[in-house]
Formats: sequence, structure tokens, C-alpha cells
Amino acid sequence: MGPKESTGRRRALPYARTLAIGVAGLFALSGCVSQPAPPPVTVVVTQQPDPSPSVAPVPTSTARDALPPEPAPIVPNAPAEPAEPLPEGPAFDLGPRDGALGPVATDAEGNPLTYTVVAGDVFFDIAQRFDLPQQQLLRMNPSIPGLGLDIYIGDIVNLDWTTTR
Repeated sequence: MGPKESTGRRRALPYARTLAIGVAGLFALSGCVSQPAPPPVTVVVTQQPDPSPSVAPVPTSTARDALPPEPAPIVPNAPAEPAEPLPEGPAFDLGPRDGALGPVATDAEGNPLTYTVVAGDVFFDIAQRFDLPQQQLLRMNPSIPGLGLDIYIGDIVNLDWTTTR
């Protein structure tokens, strides 16, 4: 063997090792290939008819006047109908409650005439105590400012629906 021949083998040796490792890796990975999936199974379902068919209910006709009336068509920007005025009536004392704990002055028959505001009273609760709509109580008391938000200790609230104060 000459000097040129031995250097050629030395150069070929790393290539041969790389090739051998690559082939061994391919053989090792060849077992990792999965088996092909089995073909899909076709299922056929047949439906048997009912031995005793049921009879569907037949809709009955309804008289026209038994149906609810047709709603009136909505007209955009139409003037609104006037609201019904709140019914006015006498005050009934339902008893003290939070926000309406003040004393009540009554007439000879026991009808409430006036209410005196105490600390912690709220105009809405006063109206609730005497079973009156807040708007009616405001109409009966035009001297109370701020829609009833500005009441003060010692103010007298009129409860007689036939007079204003």
C-alpha cells in the first residue's frame, strides 16, 4: 500500500460510518410505520312501519269574534293620547313607618288633616303612609318646593284632599 492509497481510505472511513449509521436508523424507523386503517364499515338501518298508525288531531275552526281584537297600527310620531288623571281621594293613615314617623292631626271623625315632618322623613314615604300617590300629595301641597325633595323638620303637610296648603 502506498501513501496515497492509505489517505484515500482514511477519507472514506468517516463517510462509510455516516452511511452505516443512516442505514441502521432507517431500519430502526421502518418498524414505526403504522398499519393502514381498515376500510369503513357500512351499516344499513331499515325502519319498520308502525303496526297501528295514530290519527293526527284535526284543527278546529274558531269563530272570528272569539279571537282577540287586532291591535291598532302604530303610527310613528303620532300625538299621544292624554293620560288619565290620577284619582283623588281622602288620605288613610296606614301607620308609622321608616321615613314617615311624625305626628298626625285628625278631624272629629278621625280623618287625617295634617302631618308634621320629623327628622328622617322622606316625602315619598309620607305619601305611602297615607296611601296617596306622590303627585296628588304634591298637588295638595303646592307650597312644598322641589317635588317634595325639599322638606324640613317642622313642615306641615296637608292631607285634606279637598283643600290645598
